Amino acid sequence: MNRFKPGNKLTLLRNGTEYFPALERAIDAAQHEVWFETYIFADDASGRQIAGALERAAHRGVKVRVMVDGWGAKFYLTPGLEREITAAGVELLRYRPEVAPWQFRSHRLRRLHRKLCQIDGRVAFVGGINVIDDTNTPGHTPPRADFAVMVEGPLVVSIAQTMQRVWALVQLVRSGNSDVPLFPDRRRGERVGSQTAKFVTRDNLRHRRDIERSYFFPGIRFRGALKDAARRGVVVTLLLQARVEYLLLHFATRALYGQLLQAGIIIQEYHRSMLHAKVAVVDDHWATVGSSNIDPYSLLMAREANVFVRDNGFNRELKTQLVEMVSVGSRRIAADDWESRPRLYKAAIWISYGIVRLAMGFLGYGGNEWFRKEE
Repeated sequence: MNRFKPGNKLTLLRNGTEYFPALERAIDAAQHEVWFETYIFADDASGRQIAGALERAAHRGVKVRVMVDGWGAKFYLTPGLEREITAAGVELLRYRPEVAPWQFRSHRLRRLHRKLCQIDGRVAFVGGINVIDDTNTPGHTPPRADFAVMVEGPLVVSIAQTMQRVWALVQLVRSGNSDVPLFPDRRRGERVGSQTAKFVTRDNLRHRRDIERSYFFPGIRFRGALKDAARRGVVVTLLLQARVEYLLLHFATRALYGQLLQAGIIIQEYHRSMLHAKVAVVDDHWATVGSSNIDPYSLLMAREANVFVRDNGFNRELKTQLVEMVSVGSRRIAADDWESRPRLYKAAIWISYGIVRLAMGFLGYGGNEWFRKEE
């Protein structure tokens, strides 16, 4: 059973401005091994910064393993940067590189969406930040909003083990053998702090619903839990993306606004920049930071990873950040204003919602649990 572990030291990192320097320092201090996973590894200033640290580690004899997603890397990791890091001695693997559109199979939508790094079994990073400049979103400024956590302590052991298993699985699928054990020996991590946390993954085999059970209730149950909390007087605030990134999902998501607003849930749309963060805080005593979105694709098909925290100090710090984002960068959606939106706009919302529902059903994921409308 995956239990909360005491004795950790957790550092909240906001955006690449805090994350990349901390990550670079940790890699530069590596003595034995660096394991790194990311969905996107871009050939830009931030990508070059982290690539440089990985190359320096490999040059001094550190075993460096990097895994990128086959789809995420397709458009960002250039052949030149790939040649550079592999020439330095970095081992590079692609997770599900088969992405040819004319050879479509639904299993190819299963992606490596998590963002993890562990170094020497002593420090790890978990969050939602890809290796890409904060401003690498055409037409959008200021930098996108995102979070990660630097972890020291017993929790690093769990992170290291799951990264080793995925590496071994990919090698076994590609070549039939692996130099990494599929089930690594269990170790006990040293206590370095006083914070209690749990590391939770989502995959397509052994942990299909771990994140949902710990945090996100599947579909209708999650929405029902939010509405029940609001009805009993809990202040429930959803900070959601206002800017359009994927038009279909932008409209489909808004199909749920009406029922949430009617239940008393506060919806704040963040407009100051792109919102990439996947975080939550409950009553100062519980929080999560990770890569998992609240949507069928993320929770049913992608490999994800989140840290769940029981520590009042850490959770208050994250809450302070979210309150600031609400106050300086978001607009509240009023229930009356939402109801008065043009019929054409509402039609686009429900058509988009229907397309997403049909697509998920066609691919065989999710069933009615995600899309059944509540009374």
